[in-house]
Amino acid sequence: MIQTSTFIHEDFLLTTGMAKLLYHDYLRGMPIIDYHCHLSPKDLAENRQFENITEAWLEGDHYKWRAMRTHGVNERFITGSASDWEKFQQYAETVPYTLRNPLYHWTHMELNRPFGIQELLTPDTAESIYYQTQAYLQSPEGSTHGILSHWQVKLIGTTDDPTDDLRYHQQLQAAESPFQLLPTFRPDKAFAIEEVETYNAYVDSLGEAAGIEINSYTTLIEALHKRAAYFHEHGCRLSDHGLEYIFGEPAPPQQAANLFSKVRSGTQLSPLEADALQSSILLELGKMYHELGWTQQFHLGALRNNNSRMMQQLGPDTGFDSIGDFPQARPLAAFLNRLDQSDQLAQTILYNLNPADNEVFATMVGNFNDGSTAGKVQWGSAWWFLDQYDGMEKQINALSNMGLIAHFVGMLTDSRSVLSYSRHDYFRRLLCNLFADDITKGRLPSDLDWIGKVLQDITFNNSNTYFNWKNPAYT
Repeated sequence: MIQTSTFIHEDFLLTTGMAKLLYHDYLRGMPIIDYHCHLSPKDLAENRQFENITEAWLEGDHYKWRAMRTHGVNERFITGSASDWEKFQQYAETVPYTLRNPLYHWTHMELNRPFGIQELLTPDTAESIYYQTQAYLQSPEGSTHGILSHWQVKLIGTTDDPTDDLRYHQQLQAAESPFQLLPTFRPDKAFAIEEVETYNAYVDSLGEAAGIEINSYTTLIEALHKRAAYFHEHGCRLSDHGLEYIFGEPAPPQQAANLFSKVRSGTQLSPLEADALQSSILLELGKMYHELGWTQQFHLGALRNNNSRMMQQLGPDTGFDSIGDFPQARPLAAFLNRLDQSDQLAQTILYNLNPADNEVFATMVGNFNDGSTAGKVQWGSAWWFLDQYDGMEKQINALSNMGLIAHFVGMLTDSRSVLSYSRHDYFRRLLCNLFADDITKGRLPSDLDWIGKVLQDITFNNSNTYFNWKNPAYT
């Protein structure tokens, strides 16, 4: 017997009449700005036509990979040599066991839109759904651009290394496209000095991209400036950093120069020396972002690549990361303060992965808002393991209690799959529930036009203006 996913309907998650009114009258059909994701610029520029849903859905999604491993699926059917159909079949075997995991909602929301599929994904429905989605994905509407148009995606910010030539961004920018594709400067490798040989090879490639020989700390910073200027020319207005925590006290200039020279000579630094050099580099980058008028993002708190056996076998970003319990408040405050002291603190968005840090981050941003622009320093949307109903609700509530939710720049996908845009819809529905609950309980006035405007600002308008885009996504 085939069960239909009747729980995924137009009022999904909307628990009251007021929530339905807010969603349908104010947010349904609003366009999307996805200012941070990990989509492939090549796929976007070339308007990739996926062969089947395994390519579009399972190719790089470590959320699904983790669930399949937990269900006991052999790695051959996850990242290995099995056929696309066999991999999808194994995911279909896993889905019924994902009840109360966000994957259960996301899976069926993504089947519902854009594919129009109402059946629950089970072993019994797997074959039918595989071929229905395959037919759609091979149609014009199922192309990468077709799916983005379905969701009214107006702007996408990818995540790009400073050495990237941005050829695919240029390719799309030169063509007619239903959306803008802009790069984001992610220089993590520029201070990943733990493995000296790997680091020095990267510095060589950075110098080649910048057109200079990096033989000193000064030329390292010069190369990063040159690459940032190149990114800026191609529409970049954001940087991003994925760190366990903000580094400690920066080294004085001469010491930083000496430490960098040691690294370039192949000498392994002590942990204290490494931290001081990394902090110096990050501080210089922070000043650069302010000069360029960019927004800097910091994703803090992931404990990455914990399984050394699987790291050796599959590499990074394959589903073996977890929440870390690093001290965050003091080094973060010190870093922001160093930049603020000289009025060189750029617009900043902070993301925490440990939910124990929610209120720390919610209050930290208020320390450095100076009235120069609305929401200059922001606490970003619930990230990674917190990117689910409970995590998003807690983030919104803490931000509301300790900041101004009305200036929040809202949701992003942080995804590697073009089918993930239902996460924006998920966020919008729970946001309507929260505001509707306050209205019905008398905590907020029933001024629906004003509250509706605030909801539209959070979900689109704020991000359209906050990031100093060269060409806003929508006017």
